[in-house]
Amino acid sequence: MNNPFVTNGYAGPEYFCDRVEETDFLVRMLTNENNVALISPRRIGKTDLIRHCFEQATIKEHYHTFVVDVYSTQNLQDFVNVFGRAILEGLRSKGRSAWELFLQVVASLRTEVSFDINGMPVWSIGLGTIASPIVTLDEIFQYLNKADLRCLVAIDEFQQITNYEDGTNVEAALRTYIQRCPNANFIFSGSHRHLMGEMFTSPSRPFYQSVTIFNLKPIVMDKYMAFASDKFERAGKHLAEDVVPTLYQRFHSTTAYIQKVMNYMYQITNRDGTCTISFIDEAINYILDISSDTYEGLLYQMPDKQKKVFIAIATEREAKGISGGRFAKKYKLVSPSSVVSAVKGLLEKDFITQDKGAYYVYDQLFQLWLEREHRL
Repeated sequence: MNNPFVTNGYAGPEYFCDRVEETDFLVRMLTNENNVALISPRRIGKTDLIRHCFEQATIKEHYHTFVVDVYSTQNLQDFVNVFGRAILEGLRSKGRSAWELFLQVVASLRTEVSFDINGMPVWSIGLGTIASPIVTLDEIFQYLNKADLRCLVAIDEFQQITNYEDGTNVEAALRTYIQRCPNANFIFSGSHRHLMGEMFTSPSRPFYQSVTIFNLKPIVMDKYMAFASDKFERAGKHLAEDVVPTLYQRFHSTTAYIQKVMNYMYQITNRDGTCTISFIDEAINYILDISSDTYEGLLYQMPDKQKKVFIAIATEREAKGISGGRFAKKYKLVSPSSVVSAVKGLLEKDFITQDKGAYYVYDQLFQLWLEREHRL
């Protein structure tokens, strides 16, 4: 049996925990031609939920579905590149007529698309290749309107477009295209609550009141406990009752970290054996060991001022009042203004996050590694 605690993407309904109500809600909204803003912190499971919804029979059999991850994009050109790639990859399995129509409509890039040995199209367009992004974007929306099936498009980490040099105009352009695209509906998925909230609730922004906002909460602990226990029992293994509650408390209900630890504990639990709370520290230390070089490299690459502020925030665990003199003095930092500057850079790179005036290390495993290696 495969390890049921999947740590790398959506692996099908058998390995997907609960989200019954959330799935029903999203499917109902999309099949009734609504656009949705799906908001939650990273690593709660937004993308897996979207893919799970797209696998439901009412959607899979009647719609073209595309997931566009724009997290790493820096400008409109990058955005158009990943958008086009996601559509072509989504159509490859739908038959020649489906992807041929897309290539016919996207005339500005047709000569840049190559074909593999099976005659299937491959998006071989590199960064910087798209000469006129707005023309290609127009063609992509033309395709969405002409597609033989209704289209559902999920744009993951949508708030990233606010970081583009001309982000406001990109927002306005996308809003206009979407308004003129009756054959498609959209999920705008984002992990920065403040930025996403501004985009969809501020009267001055193009997407104001254009979506149904859905704030995704962590999976309920009892549901996850039942899921985890079932997976252990099916493999002839057992799971002690206090393991999941301990993990939920330690990782603040964040599914991705819990899954990663459960994956390793499942590995080391023998058939007919019981996974107990004593396995948790071994699993976490194993994960930190294999991630150590990565975290060491990230710390090394930080500018010195950012590194000192980052470690100070990690030491506090929940850092408040960081712009005041007391915080700077406590950690021997240059000045409150230098702290504010460093925090801005750390937020932009997702090393830290902010919630209700407090700052935290974004990656909870990075926090644990810092505590272990730097004795915070």
